[in-house]
Amino acid sequence: MAQLSNLSIMESVVMYTDYMESPLGLVEFKASDKGITQLIFCGGQKGEVKTNEITDCCKQQLAEYFAGQRSQFDVKLDPQGTEFQKEVWQCLSDIKFGQTKTYQDIAKRVNRPKGSQAVGGANGRNPISIIVPCHRVIGKNGSLTGYAGGLERKLWLLAHEGVAIKPSKTNEALDIENVIHARQSKTQFLS
Repeated sequence: MAQLSNLSIMESVVMYTDYMESPLGLVEFKASDKGITQLIFCGGQKGEVKTNEITDCCKQQLAEYFAGQRSQFDVKLDPQGTEFQKEVWQCLSDIKFGQTKTYQDIAKRVNRPKGSQAVGGANGRNPISIIVPCHRVIGKNGSLTGYAGGLERKLWLLAHEGVAIKPSKTNEALDIENVIHARQSKTQFLS
C-alpha cells in the first residue's frame, strides 16, 4: 500500500515532472526526491519534462493500471497538505481496487462521524488522482457525486475497476469525450 511521506510543506525540494497519454487524456505527475507530489489530468497543457526514478516508476505503474495489469500502487508518495487532509488521503489509499466507500465511511475512520463535508473538502483537494483513489468515494445513496477530474473520468475509472454504479440519467448523459482534453478543476492550489 502506498504510504504518505512526512515532509514538511515548508521544505525546499527539487521537483521532477513527466507526462503520459492515458485513455482519460494527458496526465501530468510531479515528484520530489521523496515521492509523487501531484498527479492530475492536465488537458494537454505540457511543461518541461525532468524525470527521476520516482516519476519513471509512476509512469510504469500508471501504464500497467490503464492496461488492466495493476490494481495496487506502491510508488512513493509525498503529498502536501494539512494533517487532516493527509489523514483523509491515507484513508483513501486504503480503499481497495474495485471497492468504494462513502464520505461518511471516511469521516468515521478519521473520528469525525459528522464530518462528511470536511472529508469531501479534503477529498476534493487530493493532489494525487488515481494513485490516492478519491474516485472510489461515492455518495451514501450510491451516486457518483463530484470529482475534480470530471464525473466522466470518475465513471470510467470505476468501470475500469469493475465497480457497478447505480444507473441514473446523469450517468447516462456522461461522455468521456467531453473532458478528455480538459484540465481537471481544483488544481489552482497546486504548483
